[in-house]
Amino acid sequence: MKKRIINTFAAIVGQENIRYSQAQLHAYSYDATANFQSKPDLVVAPASTEEIAEIVKLCAKKQIPIVSRGSGTNLAAGTVPTNGGVVILFHRMNEILELDQENLTMTVQPGVITQDISVHAEQHGLFYPPDPSSMKISTIGGNVSENSGGLRGLKYGVTKDYVKALTVVLADGSILKTGGKLAKDVAGYDLTSLLVGSEGTLGIITEITLKLIPLPVYKKTGIAYFNSLEDAAKTVSSIIAHKIIPVTLEFMDRGTIGAIEDFMKMGLPRDAEAMLLLEQDGDEELVERDIQKMIDIAVAKGATSTSIAASSEEADVLKAGRRSALSALARKRPTTILEDATVPRSEIAKMVRAIQEIAQKYNVQISTFGHAGDGNLHPTCLTDIRNKEEMERVEKALEEIFEAAIQLGGTITGEHGVGEMKAPYLEWKIGESGIQVMKLIKQSLDPQNIMNPGKVFAKASKKRLVVHNE
Repeated sequence: MKKRIINTFAAIVGQENIRYSQAQLHAYSYDATANFQSKPDLVVAPASTEEIAEIVKLCAKKQIPIVSRGSGTNLAAGTVPTNGGVVILFHRMNEILELDQENLTMTVQPGVITQDISVHAEQHGLFYPPDPSSMKISTIGGNVSENSGGLRGLKYGVTKDYVKALTVVLADGSILKTGGKLAKDVAGYDLTSLLVGSEGTLGIITEITLKLIPLPVYKKTGIAYFNSLEDAAKTVSSIIAHKIIPVTLEFMDRGTIGAIEDFMKMGLPRDAEAMLLLEQDGDEELVERDIQKMIDIAVAKGATSTSIAASSEEADVLKAGRRSALSALARKRPTTILEDATVPRSEIAKMVRAIQEIAQKYNVQISTFGHAGDGNLHPTCLTDIRNKEEMERVEKALEEIFEAAIQLGGTITGEHGVGEMKAPYLEWKIGESGIQVMKLIKQSLDPQNIMNPGKVFAKASKKRLVVHNE
């Protein structure tokens, strides 16, 4: 990038808030996705909506691509600057602006760490439920852009269910405000919902108003171990069929259990084929009844051992173990590819079996964990990107996993987004007409294609596979 243009950006944000050395550019050339990397031309850190608007106007004039980046935890190459250009950082926009106890809302800037939002709400007796596993380091702006889920998604929903209003800088530098602190609002198109999960391709989110709810007064956590993956999956389906909607209903297979035990030394049984983490919250009587009923169902479906956490500290350790699953598995091989496939809850058992069969078919190492209660599984492939022959088998295996999910009525991503990695598979889910509708929206809001280009829309769609499915 020419020095004259760099100086223009520096005039907007201050010389100390731009980065353009090769080492600095390299640091922002990748995110948490394996095998995707591309250097930006410049990194800028604005401090306000107005500064971002000026940055965007300059980029629009010069047709410079823009990538919004939070903490870089994206798992679909969504924040890799594929076409170069400018990466915008938000660490200077990291304030909680307001907590409104009358309207039960919190207004924040996009650079606030998600866990800080949860802690701040709980200090006031309120609750922000979305809890992605990366919540200790991911930013709320990234969560909104990806419509992130989390362990509590089964009962409480995902990020979009808690976004009340947005301030967004559009591709021409104009500022759009959507939504508000309202219980009802049907004035025009639901632009807030359109922008949530748009992965930075339609605009840059600069302020977010979130819905809060009263903090649950009581919660209880339990675990159940199984000698069969299918028994664990059938337990999940049976719990839901009994009209119990727990806060958390998490699944881990043997490989994941062993990796977590190696990592955290929690005393988890290495010989168990599967583990379910169960949690309920609410009134004490309801919680005690539901947690015991879930344990009873697990025993009836073949659980070899069960227990209920004796204290909140013990429960927190169990949940911390689950949240560390990716980190624990990543220690096993040089390359970790965490996938994200979702099926209807009733199809969990079939999906777990399909993942096992596909891993065996291609002789690849896949450990599976995830939010089983809402059908969202994370088959995680442990491999070595330097082994080209193995990586070819890995790619074929992952394609068949996506295909199996769709054949079971599912989707290619439940919470990680499409980004660049899954863009070639998006048409499998939404069809050619769906792609065309999305392209029309993109073209109308970003006619120069400067907002995170190369994401969501693939140059070409992958050909659909035909896989065995009972």
